[in-house]
Amino acid sequence: MTSDLVVTVYTTPRCVQCRPTLRALTAAGIQVVEVDLGEHPDAIDWITDDLGYSHSPVVVVDDHQHWSGFRPDLISQLSERSA
Repeated sequence: MTSDLVVTVYTTPRCVQCRPTLRALTAAGIQVVEVDLGEHPDAIDWITDDLGYSHSPVVVVDDHQHWSGFRPDLISQLSERSA
């Protein structure tokens, strides 16, 4: 089952937590748009300056909900919300 919820995940090429985050979101039925910061360096300032994160992945659900790192607890909450 796939939900209508779409999240954006900002990744970097050697990110250890990025693949598990993408897999967990997909397994939870959440649609993902992956943005590789290596290919889109223009987004780095927004991630660091506006959102305040310094490592990837950065998961953006909406203007008020976002996080950095592999967070299975938050992915579960999203999955429950979108069910």
